[in-house]
Amino acid sequence: MLLQLNNIFKWVNSGGQRIFLLKDINLEVQEGEFISVMGPSGSGKSTLLNVIGMLDGFEEGEYTFLDEPVHSLKEKHRANLYKEYIGFVFQQYHLLDDLTVQENLEMPLLYKKIKGTERKAMVADMLDRFNIVGKKDLFPAQLSGGQQQLVGIARALISSPKLILADEPTGNLNSSQGEEIMALFKQLNDEGVTIIQVTHSEKNAAYGSRIINLLDGRMI
Repeated sequence: MLLQLNNIFKWVNSGGQRIFLLKDINLEVQEGEFISVMGPSGSGKSTLLNVIGMLDGFEEGEYTFLDEPVHSLKEKHRANLYKEYIGFVFQQYHLLDDLTVQENLEMPLLYKKIKGTERKAMVADMLDRFNIVGKKDLFPAQLSGGQQQLVGIARALISSPKLILADEPTGNLNSSQGEEIMALFKQLNDEGVTIIQVTHSEKNAAYGSRIINLLDGRMI
């Protein structure tokens, strides 16, 4: 078992009322699964991804990740867990503006204390895999949306995470780039990486081995 959510509730207080973002979510994810999360806008898909990625807390419930009780860990321990095991592919890329493409890719490897020569080789491999060798010295602002997204995906994959969380991973890509990314996810999944993606696309969802539907913060 990679992770387990038990009776997760998340809410915000607004005008004296509780607005529920997630309601009583129960989810077990085995290693090697490929899960697609679907549902209308505002149904809690991104919130669920952020909770699983430990970027968002929750008000009630328990979350276990690799046998660690996430709900009772200190912030630093939690951060260590997700930096070690989770790769994020977000629509807003979250690239660091003042670093070049090459430096952005290197960031997760610095965290893992990988030696310089090995880092360079891993970065070169990713640049090659995503056909962005020619962009390595550019800054994010000098790239198109699609190119930024590719760099974001490359950065998420470079440190070989156990779990990839992807929020509309092909959102800013043209259809052939989108198909390439989904094929890459499929290949990674075949190699044993667990993937949870939020998507509006039936076609992308079909790559998954299981579909979870959310409505108003509940799994239906």
